[in-house]
Amino acid sequence: MNQREKREYLIRALLKEQHGSDISIPSEEMKQRRLLRSLFNIRMPKESSEEFLKIQDEYLQETIREKGITDIQDLKPVIDDLYLWKGDITTLRCDAIVNAANSQMLGCFVPCHKCIDNAIHTYAGIQLRQECSRKMNELRSRYGSDYEQPMAVAMITNGYNLPSRKVIHVVGPVIYDEVRKEDEELLSSCYESCLRLADENGLRSIAFCCISTGEFRFPNRKAARIAIDTVRKYKSETKTEMKVIFNVYKDSDDQIYRELLG
Repeated sequence: MNQREKREYLIRALLKEQHGSDISIPSEEMKQRRLLRSLFNIRMPKESSEEFLKIQDEYLQETIREKGITDIQDLKPVIDDLYLWKGDITTLRCDAIVNAANSQMLGCFVPCHKCIDNAIHTYAGIQLRQECSRKMNELRSRYGSDYEQPMAVAMITNGYNLPSRKVIHVVGPVIYDEVRKEDEELLSSCYESCLRLADENGLRSIAFCCISTGEFRFPNRKAARIAIDTVRKYKSETKTEMKVIFNVYKDSDDQIYRELLG
């Protein structure tokens, strides 16, 4: 099967799960890609056939290769073991990437939403939502059925079809008005929690997205300052040799980090 045939197979299988949805498969490639991503996004965590997973994995891995994979080994540090890289985090090969998650820890269910949570779950494949669901069910059996993941408490999963081996999920603070001291401390704790969990799992490299910016409205420059200061403090105190990548997607964030790391 070529990529188009795999994509149409996956679309048909996912539409069938929607109890006989009468949506027709468009002929245009970009419309097919958007429909497939939407169906991935809205799918609840549940098992699937081995054939579906095989074809999904082949399709997603080839899609990521087509986008172009960047390996940390090919990057140069800005200073010490700190890196700055502008690009799509789902194409980055390192030990772990950090996902800015929500408290349900199941990924973004909004079709084709532009948040990083949506992108990571899309290209990892349906196995990522399944693993997150299993972990949350275990926590709910321990802490109660209304349990939600607290802010700054990191969770680690496999990366599945992503180039990164692991994904570390963390819920950052949401800014509704002015940034409070508590918000700054929570954001700092997000970075420390992820670093500590990565160290506990023997990971040698980690890529941070801009946690809590964008949809969560934390001011970008203040968030970057907290990120850099927290990482430097952790590395100084623990003497870890972990390589840390600050991943940005916007030109404005790239400029901010270059100024602060310079």
